[in-house]
Amino acid sequence: MPDIEAIRNEAKRLLTEGGVEVVVAFKAGETPLHPQPAFFRSAEEVDELVYDGLCQNNLATFLTRLPKQSKVGMVVRGCENRSVNALVVEKQKSRENLFLIGVPCEGILDWHKIVSEVGEAVTAVKEDGQNLMVETRDGYQLLERADFLHDSCKRCIHPNPMSADILIGEPLPEGDPNLARTTVENFETQTIEDRYAWFQKEAERCIRCYACRQACPMCYCEECFVDHIEPRWTESGATPAGMQGWHIVRAFHQTGRCTSCGACERACPMDIKMTYLTEKLNHDMRDKYNFEAGLDAQSQPPFAAVTLDDKNRFTVRGE
Repeated sequence: MPDIEAIRNEAKRLLTEGGVEVVVAFKAGETPLHPQPAFFRSAEEVDELVYDGLCQNNLATFLTRLPKQSKVGMVVRGCENRSVNALVVEKQKSRENLFLIGVPCEGILDWHKIVSEVGEAVTAVKEDGQNLMVETRDGYQLLERADFLHDSCKRCIHPNPMSADILIGEPLPEGDPNLARTTVENFETQTIEDRYAWFQKEAERCIRCYACRQACPMCYCEECFVDHIEPRWTESGATPAGMQGWHIVRAFHQTGRCTSCGACERACPMDIKMTYLTEKLNHDMRDKYNFEAGLDAQSQPPFAAVTLDDKNRFTVRGE
């Protein structure tokens, strides 16, 4: 894991020198499995800053909730850096007003898996290389870290921040793009009936709490399509059609914008598997357009970019 003191020192420097007004990072939560996002506005507060594999949130979500012209420092992993870049592309934040403290990411731990293995009475978790030392009221258990990664992290391609202002820690090897590709292709080999049965099984457990929307950095609309009354885009009730419509339309809204961070899935209180939808769309973006969201802060997603030599001539005015 990166040196936490190095991260704190950089955050303190930024706040002391006035380079930023706030540093967005994590602090310890009420329970050891749940560090929480935090806004540090003074160097003295930064002593509470923590960073480990249990930091679940994609911090880029908070960029659109802060004043647009505010100067913000942020601790970013690979997926968060890509989300920041995507928001800059969509004019939600000026890159000049950001200072990114990059941290190579070894993968986010799935606390559900830890609880399933050792029970809920966890009092401390310590990461030591490839091992986890989990303390419970009944004693200690040594776990292999790789077995408890969140599924989205197992197929991560870009663990390193690509445009951070400073990188703390040694860069990690890039992930295998075939892992994400294989996940999609394996699902596509199933029959239409089996795929729909899977979709039904996942969607019917949805309680329409919209935690996935709140956790996603790319869901920043002031009024979501599900909240529209005139025209109404989808049923608002907890009906099969309404729940399926929500997941389908939300996934399509992420086409060319999703950075595969898995924050939506981690936030779901019903443990609904939903990234298989966005992974399919990400697969199509890579396969058909050679595009991945957020690799830089200039490239527009294919469906957002219109040029005069576009093959789809209907997009050009007057034709």
